[in-house]
Amino acid sequence: MTLKSRSTLALNGLPRRKFLKRLAQAGLFLATWPYLKNTKAQPDLHVAPVLTGTEFDLTIANTPINITGTERIATTINGSLPGPTLYWREGDTVTLRVKNLLLEETSIHWHGIILPYQMDGAPQISFNGIAPGETFTYRFKVQQSGTYWYHSHSEMQEQTGLYGAIVIEPAMPDTIQSDRDYVVLLSDWTDEDPMAVFGKLKKESAYYNYNQPTVIDFFKDTAKEGIQSAFEKRHMWNMMRMNRTDLSDISASTYTYLVNGKPSAENWLGLFKPGEKVRLRFVNTSAQSFFDVRIPGLKMTVVAADGQNVDPIEVDEFRIGLAENYDVIVTPEEKAYTLFAQSMDRTGCVHGTLATLPGLTAPVPVLDKAEPLTMEDMMGAMDHSIDHGMADMDHSKMTPEQMNHMNHSMHNMDGMAGSQATNKKVAQAHHANTEFGASVDMRVDTPRTNLDDPGIGLRNNGRRVLTYADLHTTGGALDTRPPTREIELHLTGNMQRYTWSFDGLEYNRANPIHFRHGERFRVILVNDTMMTHPIHLHGMWSELETPDGQFQARKHTIVVQPAQRVTFLVTADALGRWPWHCHLFYHMHAGMFREVVVS
Repeated sequence: MTLKSRSTLALNGLPRRKFLKRLAQAGLFLATWPYLKNTKAQPDLHVAPVLTGTEFDLTIANTPINITGTERIATTINGSLPGPTLYWREGDTVTLRVKNLLLEETSIHWHGIILPYQMDGAPQISFNGIAPGETFTYRFKVQQSGTYWYHSHSEMQEQTGLYGAIVIEPAMPDTIQSDRDYVVLLSDWTDEDPMAVFGKLKKESAYYNYNQPTVIDFFKDTAKEGIQSAFEKRHMWNMMRMNRTDLSDISASTYTYLVNGKPSAENWLGLFKPGEKVRLRFVNTSAQSFFDVRIPGLKMTVVAADGQNVDPIEVDEFRIGLAENYDVIVTPEEKAYTLFAQSMDRTGCVHGTLATLPGLTAPVPVLDKAEPLTMEDMMGAMDHSIDHGMADMDHSKMTPEQMNHMNHSMHNMDGMAGSQATNKKVAQAHHANTEFGASVDMRVDTPRTNLDDPGIGLRNNGRRVLTYADLHTTGGALDTRPPTREIELHLTGNMQRYTWSFDGLEYNRANPIHFRHGERFRVILVNDTMMTHPIHLHGMWSELETPDGQFQARKHTIVVQPAQRVTFLVTADALGRWPWHCHLFYHMHAGMFREVVVS
């Protein structure tokens, strides 16, 4: 449609306000067109530039990109996916001018960065967002060091490419020494419109789940356990409307997994010389994917988590949740190694190479077998005096009374009765005083509290796998005061409706949570769902505790496994309004989001 025809529509009754809006959008597109042409001509759009200093100019725009063989439009910063890697120095004041060349509002949130709430970048909470054609200037003092990242908090832009890394040099000499230093961003890309993906999940939450039980699985269970047990197993899961293979909402059926914006076919490369210490700064910038990371033949020493130095711990593998960061040191000796990251549901992977020369490669591992959720992933800390075989799903040995006890302990909120307290000595979890209804399909009365579980698919796999129990932030807690109160929140959802919430209330039905400025309090998170949730509190550190209340690790994002209870301490030292949400992109959009007010 030409500008002339738009004018004709306005004269023929199109409301003046809509006409002016469309005219402005057309002008913005014409102004952006030369920029789009230039960015399309770049030889490699998904190579992140490196920007250093204290003054930064960042331009957000739509850019054509081809990751899968089909050209699509990505949301880019300065024309690249991922966006530029920003290098800051602790103690400096940085100024970042962000220009919006999109036809919609945008924003940048500086994930894990401690700053004034007005600079946090959460639209309609900390600021109004950046309107089309406008420039917003972020300015704040850098008060920390380590590896972090940034991303959009507007619309579906994080899924379409608006993210990048932040590396902050410490003011004092870095205690972690290395000869080479690489940022490794792990992400997921879909050629689909993210709103179409969201719509499919709302209609059928298992739309992308290609690991569902089949007739062949039934026959295998029959041969192993007997036909009665196989029938009882399926009847139990069907009655509870649960799917024990539902590990990820979105799979490789639509996702292409990326390392630093590159799919496996493009083979991201990190060069080294034998014997060098190489620092790899892993950041999970994906929208909806957990990754299990290993480098076959090479031990990894974890030295930092979420930007905070930890006591070094040597592992073969680690799971990185959405928005989490892990820095590792490796000392490669051979000519080439494969950097391998597989999705938690085992439907896909991405790999790159560490090598002494370009062109060298190493064998790529096959995907591990997908493991289904167990009864303890669903029910938490079970009373094993009922039957030691229940965790192995051997229901043929269970009496009707025992099966009834197990079913009742699920506490399905659509009609299943309450469970009886078990004799197992674990922390009982009780829901907050909230009206639970259609948004909640289950609850867990006896959640497990252990931090030494690597998670489904990683248990007893023959490799040394990192767990939260291994993490010990150096220096201990920032605030040694004991908590003066406790705040308990339950992570809730209804898979069939694809609604996600805290305490059964989606964001649009919930009131803000209020913290008193300067107070020290304990947060209790209880996962009443069968999915793993990475929970991010903006603006303040979350200091994870051991099950007996001792300081464990300082983090900005805490992953809560199914049927798990975790606790952490927070000091409300940041005045203002802050988001608190699940970092699974589509869970956040479906309602697992709250506003926090510190006053």
